Amino acid sequence: MEKYSQIEKIKYEGAKSKNPFAFRFYDPDRKIAGKTMKQHLKFAMSYWHTINASGTDMFGGNTMDKSFGLSGMEMYKKKADVAFELMQKLGIEYYCFHDVDISPEGETLAESVKYLDEITDYLLEKQKKTGIKLLWGTANMFGDKKFMAGAGTSPCADVFAVAAGKVKAAIDATIKLGGTGYVFWGGREGYDTLLNTDMGLELDNLARLLTMARDYARAKGFKGDFYIEPKPKEPTKHQYDFDVATCANFLRKYNLLGDFKMNIEANHATLAGHTFNHELRTARVNGIFGSIDANQGDLLLGWDTDQFPTNVYDTTLCMYEVLKEGGFTNGGLNFDAKTRRQSNTYEDILLGYIAGMDAFALGLIKAQELIDDGRIDKFVEERYATFASGIGKKIVSGKETLESLSKYAMDLKNVEADSGRQEYLEQILNTVLFG
Repeated sequence: MEKYSQIEKIKYEGAKSKNPFAFRFYDPDRKIAGKTMKQHLKFAMSYWHTINASGTDMFGGNTMDKSFGLSGMEMYKKKADVAFELMQKLGIEYYCFHDVDISPEGETLAESVKYLDEITDYLLEKQKKTGIKLLWGTANMFGDKKFMAGAGTSPCADVFAVAAGKVKAAIDATIKLGGTGYVFWGGREGYDTLLNTDMGLELDNLARLLTMARDYARAKGFKGDFYIEPKPKEPTKHQYDFDVATCANFLRKYNLLGDFKMNIEANHATLAGHTFNHELRTARVNGIFGSIDANQGDLLLGWDTDQFPTNVYDTTLCMYEVLKEGGFTNGGLNFDAKTRRQSNTYEDILLGYIAGMDAFALGLIKAQELIDDGRIDKFVEERYATFASGIGKKIVSGKETLESLSKYAMDLKNVEADSGRQEYLEQILNTVLFG
């Protein structure tokens, strides 16, 4: 323990605490709806932002050095030490990574796989000593120059082959470390102009890669979930994984439903012009809710800012959907978030996680209160009551035809829909949050 040796393990001290290194709302052992907060929330650390991101942006370089004065495998082992130290301080029991987050990328695929195998031995030992688990793994197939036109959707067959090799290695690492999920984020699986794009071939090839990955992992005994992480734009102008609905259509077309679910990120939802809870609800009603990348964006900025989540409206409505789903199965809440460029100390990273964990704990508390209050659920039930009896029930049961409904409707008078009472329902939400 080095970076946080002067800071005790973060404990719950209650809402009135002025201690910056304490939880105000996250009480891991507090029971809500029969489960502890720790069981409900399944917090995970993102390796890429937490251990590697150094404050750089498109206008400036690093504001924080995370090399620890080392290089090569020694640096990556030191990064692992710091990662597990941080998770132990916070009481976080899971982590997530891309292959190149945890080990160097070699000049060849074979060299990269060798490094990955070595570092996963090291991570496995740390897992055994601490009880911390891998939530999910993935392969970075967007950072290197070879992936500038995509990986599974690249126009170059050799690039596709390298992508397949990276996916195989990352799946092997995930299985080795006991992960219960494997994520595909198509960072450059899209296009900038149709003038140079064979869209049909690209989509077919992407489906081929996903199918190969599924078949390989299942043959190796992997019983977890595969996740698609939707994102609408940035870096490519037209992403094939635009939002949950687009991904659901893709999965249906290529017969991948059942194995693949959604890893939904809040910031990606807003970039797609949706709310976070819209994307969660869309996944739920399509039976593909899986895991969550917990963060938030800045609505005044048009890119993926990946801020730690502190908006309690968002966390409440998120956890409302999670509770309605019955909770996580193989997924969890991965903090795909980084501290701001000016928040450039190791203490700031700790404070960012405390803020995000507290925001989701408060969201969980308020989401359950919203369910227990019952007024919103009752209003929705009553709003659709006409489909529970009479002609509506016949429509839902499939007993009506276009001709029979036309005959029924011919002589109806004064047909009106009832008020949606949006403002009243928003006031209920405010009352539960702040009353």
